Amino acid sequence: MFKLLLTLIVFLNFFALGSSRMRAIIRTAGLQGAILGLLTLVAHEHIGSRQVIVATLTFAIKGVVIPSLLFRAIRDAHIRREVEPLLGFVPSLLFGGLGTALAVLFAGRLPLDGGTPDAYFVSTALSTILTGFILIIARHKAITQVVGYLILENGIFVFGLLLIEAMPFFVEMGVLLDVFVGVFIMGIIINRIQRTFSSLDTVHLERLKD
Repeated sequence: MFKLLLTLIVFLNFFALGSSRMRAIIRTAGLQGAILGLLTLVAHEHIGSRQVIVATLTFAIKGVVIPSLLFRAIRDAHIRREVEPLLGFVPSLLFGGLGTALAVLFAGRLPLDGGTPDAYFVSTALSTILTGFILIIARHKAITQVVGYLILENGIFVFGLLLIEAMPFFVEMGVLLDVFVGVFIMGIIINRIQRTFSSLDTVHLERLKD
């Protein structure tokens, strides 16, 4: 089951890299968040109260609350597409595919406890982190960059699932809170950019002077 969920996360990475539609990219990040909530439950044989709470909050925050905030942001800003990315969609897909292949090779060479399952988690995590970096660096629209940040954090979360038995509960909750607060602050910044420049293209920030 966990292999199917991890494969879906990688597939969604490619969809985010190849799509120009804002709503589709936001839905992709939200669906990844929902999958992470389910993955938290199926990643380990024994399901305790900690896993249930983390899974529920992950599903709610990453899969519902944050995407809703981003949908509201694009609705208020009246934008639908990423028209002129710094790096084209096809090159983005090529870089994503190359990065995924290297992640699989790298994870296969690590001396991981638990064998193959851990390698799946590590390769998926690295691939997702790379996807987030590409979206942050290669896109102009501030909302797309926020989604890139979310996808990058999803990759970190996947890696953290390997340690969920050892990590304290409050560390997991702190990560989710940091993500929520980070997106909330980014939402305020997006609103300010829109009001000042009547656009969400971050290249306009080059005009700012000290």
